[in-house]
Amino acid sequence: MAEVQANEKGGGKKTRQKKHTLRVDFTPMVDMNMLLITFFMFCTTMLKPQVMNLSMPTAETNQPVDPVKARESTAITIIMGADDQLFYYEGKLTDASYTDSTFLKPTKYGEEGIRKILMKKNAGTYEQVQELKVKRSAGEIDTKMFDSLSNIIQKRANTELKIAPTVLIKPLDASLYANMVDILDEMLIANIGFYQIADISEGDAFLYYNKTGDDSVLSPAQKAQVASAKKE
Repeated sequence: MAEVQANEKGGGKKTRQKKHTLRVDFTPMVDMNMLLITFFMFCTTMLKPQVMNLSMPTAETNQPVDPVKARESTAITIIMGADDQLFYYEGKLTDASYTDSTFLKPTKYGEEGIRKILMKKNAGTYEQVQELKVKRSAGEIDTKMFDSLSNIIQKRANTELKIAPTVLIKPLDASLYANMVDILDEMLIANIGFYQIADISEGDAFLYYNKTGDDSVLSPAQKAQVASAKKE
């Protein structure tokens, strides 16, 4: 409500200009704001948190709670380094791997990097799970049905067809948290059903050192061996 008050001065004498005091009453707006807040509270859909399942190693055995037997032909190990560095190798680490300069391969995050490699390793399973994602987006199946069918496809690819890749993700201490988020996103995009975050082993650390020359990842015993080898 707005009110205009006129003040006259001069004992009844007419003045050339009158001063008006304007006062706006905002009391009704309080009720209107409360109605709007109530309306948006009831009509807004709350975001549901997205959860991803991770297979983490236990403290006692350093093995996942439900271990997946990784085949050498389908295993891939990803090493996350500092400054957005990303490396990977396929198969099992052997003594000959340390002298093979092409065993540990550099790559990058994104569509033309690690994603392309993962999708190639997951060929066959990726297409089937992708079809389920399309049906879920179209409303043909719900999330519960999608999870059930995708688990069946991935387990069949692992146990029967023996084509499902097992990915080991090994971040260095110098790697960034943002890189971890990126690599987990790549697992979801490539429809990787079996992956695990693990501590980097001494063998992986030495392989990384041979590739980059960064000895900060080596253990004290490894540094002593490297120093001794250089002296010889």
